[in-house]
Amino acid sequence: MSAVVYRRALHQIPELDNQLPETIRYVKSVLEPLGGKASSPITGSVCVFFDAGRPETVAFRADMDALPVEEATGLPYASEHPGCMHACGHDGHTAMALALAEYVSRHLQELPRNVLFLFQPAEETTGGARQLCESGILEQYRTRRIFGLHLWPGLEAGTIASRPGPLMARSNEVTITVEGKSVHLSRAAEGRDALTAGIAYLERAYTMMDALPLDQPRVLRFGKMVSGTVRNAVSGRTVLEGSLRTYREDIFRFCRQQLKDIGKALAAETGCGVDVHLSDGYPAVWNHEELYQTVCTRLGDSAPQLLDSPALAAEDFSFYQQYVPGIFFFLGVGDTSELHAPDFSFDDELVLPRGVAFLKKLAMLG
Repeated sequence: MSAVVYRRALHQIPELDNQLPETIRYVKSVLEPLGGKASSPITGSVCVFFDAGRPETVAFRADMDALPVEEATGLPYASEHPGCMHACGHDGHTAMALALAEYVSRHLQELPRNVLFLFQPAEETTGGARQLCESGILEQYRTRRIFGLHLWPGLEAGTIASRPGPLMARSNEVTITVEGKSVHLSRAAEGRDALTAGIAYLERAYTMMDALPLDQPRVLRFGKMVSGTVRNAVSGRTVLEGSLRTYREDIFRFCRQQLKDIGKALAAETGCGVDVHLSDGYPAVWNHEELYQTVCTRLGDSAPQLLDSPALAAEDFSFYQQYVPGIFFFLGVGDTSELHAPDFSFDDELVLPRGVAFLKKLAMLG
């Protein structure tokens, strides 16, 4: 069957995180007749190895989890699971990998490398890619390169694009907790105003980011701020929640230290307690430069379109790149709603066959 058929079936059964029973049953139903060696190294995963008798292996990754979004597309194959939707294109990624697996199983003797498929959970939550890497499956099957792609709004439908080096950002959630002392506003001088300190923290953090060199793409924004309990009392607690996106490790380390230093300085000035916490997050998606050049040279006219600049979105494909050389690609879906939007959809009859055709070329790449 085609990737379009697979995608529409998967779109109806979106599931979250690593709890993907219906999705896994469907994926296995397609893969089992193909003859690969199947395993599930982590909860919610399906991995299949096709042995072509070669000394090394190429891996292809597909993410299977969906989002806690109520679908509003009106599609005849819309989600049958209330409050859950494939709003980030993972149904398309999985469908293309299934179509590629069918092709690989029919052309096993022609392949220059063995092929490993990694159908992973939890890309949207805890980073299923990291857990799969830690399982040792890449080493088990002598994986020497890995490829993945992501549906991408704003890029011409059916177009494959990428770039060597940084493609997507390192993502770290930032939480600032300011503990002050709440008193009635008539005695404000006796309190320690956590709201004022929180605002000062935000302003200084943004000033710090603006001072970085313009040639270093980055962003820090706080999207949520909660402070105080009532209008006529000094706030005793403020919590700022945001996200930091960077590419280079030295820039990340600089920002992390600056954020902590701002907290220490404000604590000394205001008497408030200031806790600065950054999550581990996902590393930057950094395409292996030498492999990228090899792919472009071998593909010739079929090489991906070169992107001028990286995206500030994040992706856990980056964990695989910590273990083996890898390249991540964008597959354009044209002028659609943004990823994660409740009305996100795309022309799968146009886009998915082009994605599968490109993946086939990668599988046959010498």
